[in-house]
Amino acid sequence: MSGLPKLPGYNFFDPTLTKYHLSHTFDYINGYKIPKLGGPGIGGRELDINSVAHIESNDPVRYDPSLTYGRTRSAALPQYLPHFALYDQKCLTFKAFFKQSVVESPLEYYRVRKVNIIYFLEDDTITIMEPRIRNSGLEQGRLVRRGKIPKNNLGNYWHWKDLQVGKDIAINGVVYHTTDCDLFTREFMRSQGLIMGDPEEIPPDPYTQVREWSVQVHETTTPAADDKLRRFLEYDGKVLNFNAVWDTRDEEFGELRPYNILYFLADDTISVKEVNDKNSGRDPFPLLLRKMKVPKVYTDIPVTYPSVYMEKSDAEVTEYYQPKDLQVGETIYILGRRMLLVDCDRFTRDYYQKALCIQQKPAIPYKPKPKEPPPRPVPPHDGLGTLEDSIQNTKYFLPQPPRKDVVRQLLNANKYLRYIMKIDVVHPEDEVRRFILRYSLSEGTCYIYEPVIRNSGIWGGKYLRDSFLVKPGSDPLNPVYYTPVDFYIGATIIVHHQRFIIIDADLYVYRYMQANPEKFPCDVIDNIRNHMFKSGFLTEDIRDEVEKESQAQKKAARDAIGEKVEYPEPEMDKCLMKLRGSSADTDPEYATLKRAQLLQEYEDSLIHKNVVPEHGIMDTNLTCAYPVVIGEKPDIVCRGTDVGPDAFTPKHIDTPEEIQQKHYADVLRKERDLCKYGKPIVCQSPEDINRPPADKKPLEESVPIMVSPVDRPKDACKVKSVHFEDDDKRCQTYQDDLCDLKRERIFSECTPYKKC
Repeated sequence: MSGLPKLPGYNFFDPTLTKYHLSHTFDYINGYKIPKLGGPGIGGRELDINSVAHIESNDPVRYDPSLTYGRTRSAALPQYLPHFALYDQKCLTFKAFFKQSVVESPLEYYRVRKVNIIYFLEDDTITIMEPRIRNSGLEQGRLVRRGKIPKNNLGNYWHWKDLQVGKDIAINGVVYHTTDCDLFTREFMRSQGLIMGDPEEIPPDPYTQVREWSVQVHETTTPAADDKLRRFLEYDGKVLNFNAVWDTRDEEFGELRPYNILYFLADDTISVKEVNDKNSGRDPFPLLLRKMKVPKVYTDIPVTYPSVYMEKSDAEVTEYYQPKDLQVGETIYILGRRMLLVDCDRFTRDYYQKALCIQQKPAIPYKPKPKEPPPRPVPPHDGLGTLEDSIQNTKYFLPQPPRKDVVRQLLNANKYLRYIMKIDVVHPEDEVRRFILRYSLSEGTCYIYEPVIRNSGIWGGKYLRDSFLVKPGSDPLNPVYYTPVDFYIGATIIVHHQRFIIIDADLYVYRYMQANPEKFPCDVIDNIRNHMFKSGFLTEDIRDEVEKESQAQKKAARDAIGEKVEYPEPEMDKCLMKLRGSSADTDPEYATLKRAQLLQEYEDSLIHKNVVPEHGIMDTNLTCAYPVVIGEKPDIVCRGTDVGPDAFTPKHIDTPEEIQQKHYADVLRKERDLCKYGKPIVCQSPEDINRPPADKKPLEESVPIMVSPVDRPKDACKVKSVHFEDDDKRCQTYQDDLCDLKRERIFSECTPYKKC
């Protein structure tokens, strides 16, 4: 049928086809887009390309090479996204304007209207929106409905490739000139190889400018600082409240009368309110002073003011009270009445602190402390009900249940301490009876139960319900109850005049004592521990402690062995340390620090520690018969010419200062031997001085002692020059030679000094 020409009478329509929709391209599965490959055509019909009739024997497309060469690992195909899904909600925005002509108006000829050209990438449609301007008188909003805009009469449409900044675009007979675009548009165009032009300025609208110039600027005057309306709006309802006292005790029947002084910030007025106490004998007047401005000095009025008038105006008053004049501890005068400010409320303190930077003083106590009421006598307990319930009848008219410790009940819910007791035997038949005491940690009550003994003739069961056990001898109105501190092995418990002896306890009792040792005395804990040990309940605890102690001893033995072992330094570490200490190329910073350290050590070694007096002469207790004559002191100062260029001095060569000090130290030793011990001094004297031989006694005339001058060694001045030799070829070592254990290692004998 497809080969027939499209002529009248040759058209064939399939009556079975009723659907002509195009099947979707992908599905959403778990939030991901999964492409739908090999889908049907329009209306769900099978495509001809998927039919077996189009398969050729040598079709290279449908030929699978894996049938011949085996399967190979191929890269996954990229996920296919349709054009409308890739560019969904992505738009290009251009700013533009167009000129609209205005006819039959003497005020304007055209108007400049600003618009936004929005291009939708998902379906290549365009819409034009004009931002709304208030009071413009124009119908603004969407000017061109979204759709494909024809570009010319050839059937072409405007595409994003045709858009550019600074270009004129004709749409529906209106020419729009683009001036700018947003950042996303520039980035998208740049990614596609199109560079947008620089932004252009939109020309102003003449009519709008004329309207703006015609609007007159309204000038307003700033009101005065003391604006009553402003103060009313800002401080209405804000009142400074002070507690004051009017002291009239200097008069007959005087007293301290309390008042409230209210300062209204809205109009700087003051009112004084009376504080009426019950049964004071005074008429309950609400106000002592109505709301008014109060002058600081009431009697300060002009001489010409007529005293017949009681009211004073601002012209007669010098100064009124202000907030800075009202402070706690100060005395103010309210129309001649002396008021002491004793306290103020929290708002007043905060206002002074924040607004005026004034810290109000603490309140002044002026009322006498009330006497403590005498304690109410508590009637004795009549025995009906518990003591706590009976005390509530004496405290309240309508009795209330006593309060319970809710926190204790929540923390110790369903926790009990159990003990086994026996009766302090009076009758022989009670010897076999046993009782179980259960103490509730949440309530503090005790419950006693007697197990049933068959064929004993004694009824068992509950002996005492949950109740507080009062210790004998305690105050009936303030009783002392039994607690777990009183329960231990061998303790005697008196329950309603019946004596019981505790003979056993539960293991949980000892566990509770271990968890709360601060609640029990040491004697009680030791008593329960010894009983549990004798009963054999602490076998596992003893085994755990022995195991723990054994592990601790083994660990201590291992640590002691490790401390005594001397681990030899590996040859590799020695090699690296030798390399780091001798090679300056591997670490320049280390070489610099090492040189500075060696120089400092050498300078420290040159300092002579022994302090010897000059020429070796010092005062002695004995008078020496031989005067000392010192020859000419030689010059041992080294000059620059005496120092060689390659001078080197090891540490054992003395400096000139050391040579001089050692020489005079020897002279001092000889002087002491001569003057103190009478030993003759051996020295070479000059020819003009006659001295007796050494084996004869000294003459009566004192012969002077000649101190020979200091001999300076030939190379003594070379110690002044010490420098390092920076030679890259000296002491070169290689890391592979030092660290390769397979080859012979030759360690470098490097030294920071250059060998002579």
